[in-house]
Amino acid sequence: MGRRRAPELYRAPFPLYAVQVDPSTGLLIAAGGGGAAKTGIKNGVHFLQLEQINGRLSASLLHSHDTETRATMNLALAGNILAAGQDASCQLLRFQIHQQKGKSKAEKAGSKEQGPRQRKGAAPTEKKSGDETHQEGAELRVENLQAVQTDFSPDPLQKVVCYNHENTLLATGGTDGCVRVWKVPSLEKVLEFKAHGGEIEDLALGPDGKLVTVGWDLKAFVWQKDQMVTQLHWQENGPTFSDTPYRYQACRFGQVPDQPAGLRLFTVQIPHKRLRQPPPCYLTAWDGSTFLPLRTKPCGHEVISCLSVSDSGTFLGLGTVTGSVAIYIAFSLQRLYYVKESHGIVVTDVAFLPEKGRGPELLGSHETALFSVAVDSRCQLHLLPSRRSVPVWLLLLLCVGLIFTTILLLQSAFPGFL
Repeated sequence: MGRRRAPELYRAPFPLYAVQVDPSTGLLIAAGGGGAAKTGIKNGVHFLQLEQINGRLSASLLHSHDTETRATMNLALAGNILAAGQDASCQLLRFQIHQQKGKSKAEKAGSKEQGPRQRKGAAPTEKKSGDETHQEGAELRVENLQAVQTDFSPDPLQKVVCYNHENTLLATGGTDGCVRVWKVPSLEKVLEFKAHGGEIEDLALGPDGKLVTVGWDLKAFVWQKDQMVTQLHWQENGPTFSDTPYRYQACRFGQVPDQPAGLRLFTVQIPHKRLRQPPPCYLTAWDGSTFLPLRTKPCGHEVISCLSVSDSGTFLGLGTVTGSVAIYIAFSLQRLYYVKESHGIVVTDVAFLPEKGRGPELLGSHETALFSVAVDSRCQLHLLPSRRSVPVWLLLLLCVGLIFTTILLLQSAFPGFL
């Protein structure tokens, strides 16, 4: 019996490192590249149009934006403005979809020579001016906005970028251990401070302005601007390993389902060193106001590489360095979905289909959808079927029927029972 595989949604001509989904347009944005090395591997950001076709979710290339010698390693999305981490810099990109009024005969003739992944009506080659890719009835334009260097270590690299709740600021972290906060879209620096003794692995901005950072120094902190509020200690109510150091790999804020004011923080802990017999990795859910650990559960022996939280805070998506993808329920930290080595190589990013905008229309009858990208250049789709639940009225009816049947059986067995 063959190994289970998730559907391949798209294959790029370069390694993929980051993925985002725009809820208003239904665009899936995948980015990556081969970097500055002259290997012939391009660098770019691909915009894919998600559509439901015959009950299946599919993706077609709408636009390819060339990033020249810079591979995009991380992405954050706010409206139609992308923040792309490229080497030691953050580049802002604005994208807009325009409706076409008509096509020339030459364009229509050229559309017959489309590739297998281009939508009907796509031009056979891209236009170099503005990197525009034409579609039947629509075109997408990408504009380079401001760019700024965000990391200043001897070997500088921006490792993470995220927007605040209002999309007016973005925070960056990298190999120099410093957090820098920037205004959007001017990229004027408003805050800078040293958060970790080593590299910053991940950071997350909460709706109340608090910032969580995790680093290679095995520590995780909560900040209010540049003032440390508290340090996270995930092993307070969980397992302890005196001989196995763990470090925080990822952190994400999430809503509490059915509690508009509720907030949770989720973190992933992995062994700091590779061992012949690897110990398990762990998921921890934290109270988003007190930052005390609520629940910690093991999540397998494969090293976790990335984490995502669904819009409503119901689901967690995980990718591993061995290419596996999993979906957990956030409340109990129980696994609902798992594909072992779906990519066969490190999963670099995962993102849920948004629950607003075009998300419900694209989701169809499934409960949630998770997109994963990896160094193998593939973007895969992971669908979680709706969990069937029995209505309360049916349960009551079954109970009444069971009681009635029991009485009849007793009456037949013991005629004088009633």
